[in-house]
Amino acid sequence: MCGILGVVATTPVNQLLYDGLQVLQHRGQDAAGIATAERNVFHLHKGPGMVRDVFRTRNMRNLAGNWGIGHCRYPTAGSAYNAAEAQPFYVNSPFGIMLAHNGNLTNSEALKEEMFRQDLRHVNTNSDSEVLLNVLAHELQAAARGAQLDADTVFTAVAGVHRRVRGAYAVVAMIAGFGLLAFRDPFGIRPLIIGRNVMPAGTEYLVASESVALDTLGFSFLRDVEPGEAVLIDVNGRFNSRQCATHTLHAPCIFEYVYLARPDSLIDGISVYDTRVKMGEFLADKIRHTLPHVHIDTVIPIPDSSRPAAMELASRLNLPYREGFVKNRYIGRTFIMPGQAKRRKNVRQKLNAISQEFRGKNVLLVDDSIVRGTTSREIVQMAREAGARKVYFASAAPPVRFPNVYGIDMPSRDELIAFGRTDEEICAEIGADALVYQDLEALKAAVRACNPAITCFEASCFDGVYITGDVTVEYLSSVENARGNASKTNEDNDGAQLDLNLITQSEAENG
Repeated sequence: MCGILGVVATTPVNQLLYDGLQVLQHRGQDAAGIATAERNVFHLHKGPGMVRDVFRTRNMRNLAGNWGIGHCRYPTAGSAYNAAEAQPFYVNSPFGIMLAHNGNLTNSEALKEEMFRQDLRHVNTNSDSEVLLNVLAHELQAAARGAQLDADTVFTAVAGVHRRVRGAYAVVAMIAGFGLLAFRDPFGIRPLIIGRNVMPAGTEYLVASESVALDTLGFSFLRDVEPGEAVLIDVNGRFNSRQCATHTLHAPCIFEYVYLARPDSLIDGISVYDTRVKMGEFLADKIRHTLPHVHIDTVIPIPDSSRPAAMELASRLNLPYREGFVKNRYIGRTFIMPGQAKRRKNVRQKLNAISQEFRGKNVLLVDDSIVRGTTSREIVQMAREAGARKVYFASAAPPVRFPNVYGIDMPSRDELIAFGRTDEEICAEIGADALVYQDLEALKAAVRACNPAITCFEASCFDGVYITGDVTVEYLSSVENARGNASKTNEDNDGAQLDLNLITQSEAENG
């Protein structure tokens, strides 16, 4: 899970990209980067940390140009922060390309070997995004055959990427002197939305991970990028698109609606907020049937993602709804913090209980999901310390029993509290008096109710079904091993910011 953004405007885009990344910050707090284009020169600045920490006035001044891309990084598949892996990535040959990627490739190791032996390309980092960039560059070179680029050539290259690459990927890329390219994998696993802004000097376009970036920056929603589709906006603002995949299946990641996306976003025609309200409706029905004799005094959400579900649940069960936890807004999302010890420490810093809402009461705590169980265990203990008589726990999502390999940091089965445990054992692990999980079919129904046209979802972390069809037990084991090794080797790494002005190959050849 990362946040990506691409803009083609009629005025300088540095501030637009910065503001857009700010509202996509929830998608990644590990590193951030912006690249802009001015004539045939790329300007790039990237570094570790949150957007507000990476960019200073002097950096923003250097990011000149009317089109560009941005990225906020959340490391997946075990890669802790490495200065060389901050995005966007750049390659000079054949045309000069900057690329930012959200997702995770499942065949990146095979592609590395293939590129080294057949494409004669070298990858410098462990990032699958750099692999994707080099595959795109090679396919562009093959499609162009020494000629100048045109839209047909670019779309042919994207079709070549789809044939070779497996996994989840939403991409924004700049091709020097040509335009902004955006495309989405044939399953549409990770989101990508297009916005438009009509100005006196011409039409501006924005492509982003979530529609909230469009709202904030004053762009009107145009549509989602379709699975397998590529969108091309040239430097003059001309818009073109084409379906580049032979076979497609619209199967968005269901965890986007559970937790990852902001509630005010619209993804694939589905309101994230409305789905979370629906989750509360279905969860209330299950509690009514599974815990009919349990007396509950109050319903309390775990802020923030579970709030819509908790409010609807309380309304359906005719129970009082209370805010029992105060959240420290200056602590990042614990789910995307690397390391169990750091997550555990930050739970107490992040939340504080309002004791009068717990003292002497039987409370039902509602969370969006339970992944590792660290947060849930600490919160149940906090409720007891605040004086709760009984602590019941409800999850708006089903048990997370399987690793996710499509861009969410759930690669290790041993870290998932639900892996190999029954619901009763999980309840005991988190210290609750009772535990209720949402059923998977109910979760799908909650999301589908907001857009019946979406009939399939990527839900591998709940059901173990990997929709790309290429994920094996051996692959999962290799990812887990890589994650463990990366955690050890990167534990003490200090990141360095990178600020570059890159002259493209075409400009060098033109003198």
